[in-house]
Amino acid sequence: MSELSELALYPIVQAPMAGGASSPKLAAAVCEAGGLGFLAAGYKTPEAMYEEIKQVRSLTQQPFGMNLFMPQPHTSDRSAVEVYAEQLAGEAAWYETSLGDPDSGTDDAYEAKLSILVDNPVPVVSFTFGCPSGKALASLAKAGTLTVVTVTSVAEAQTAERAGAGAVCVQGIEAGGHQGTHRDDPRLDGAAVGLLALVPQVREAVEVPVIAAGGLMRGDQIASVLAIGADAAQLGTAFLVCPESGASALHKRAVTDPVFTHTEFTRAFSGRPARGLVNRFMREHGRYAPAAYPQVHHLTSPLRKAAAAAGDPQAMALWAGQGHRLARDLPAGQLVELLADELDAARNAMAAS
Repeated sequence: MSELSELALYPIVQAPMAGGASSPKLAAAVCEAGGLGFLAAGYKTPEAMYEEIKQVRSLTQQPFGMNLFMPQPHTSDRSAVEVYAEQLAGEAAWYETSLGDPDSGTDDAYEAKLSILVDNPVPVVSFTFGCPSGKALASLAKAGTLTVVTVTSVAEAQTAERAGAGAVCVQGIEAGGHQGTHRDDPRLDGAAVGLLALVPQVREAVEVPVIAAGGLMRGDQIASVLAIGADAAQLGTAFLVCPESGASALHKRAVTDPVFTHTEFTRAFSGRPARGLVNRFMREHGRYAPAAYPQVHHLTSPLRKAAAAAGDPQAMALWAGQGHRLARDLPAGQLVELLADELDAARNAMAAS
């Protein structure tokens, strides 16, 4: 039995969703129901991250996880960001706000957050946008933490295993939010692989446990990825609409609103490919948004906040996976139990066939 399987009653992981959706209440509710809940440190200060850890510990004694964003290389074209800022001037005027400072930092206080998690360990720490050093992974493992690296290819999974990761989270093209590619290369846009094709490839290439992520919304889908080699399934959009989620009411409603017919990848909001519900901002600005993360994220942050304050979802980053129309507005604990029941039913049907 792998260490991963010992962390929760069910092979159900609530994805870490940066920006507020992965609240302490959501993570704790998932853990209490038998899943593995996650917090997201992205865009938070180290102090705020630690405060959320304390909140979860006050709500549950069950294991939980924390996700960190890896620092990004300084490779963006400053002139391209300046041009994009000029193109967004009309948006700023419309929402009566100013654009953000694109040079607000590229490391997301990674070292400070990592230090806190080494000194005050949590059961699981996952990483997005790259693979940590072997030294960092070893420090966390020594503290008793299971480390998970998000990967989008076989090569990334092998790199994570060689570095000493305890598990990999295999992210398919169906996943909502940012693609966790280790290197953002615009030449590879559109080259991402679907989950059902990617999981078996990674399973054959590495020996560490595999968590499957991307568009999963139902228990029978969880059964499917387990059948092709995953040890657990990670769901984000499915939990985004739960009442415990910290996502805005506008975002929650949009997930199942027929006005938003589909999702696409875009760089419009952050400068990195991310899947979200197609809205006006994405249609108008996605075509020329530069590959510049997190500079574009910082630049558009005031716009997104102003749109939310105005009750206008057409200029918000409405991250969602391809299965968004299957979202169910249920308390997180009930959703975990329902997914577990569906998983059992699907497994029984497979066994009987």
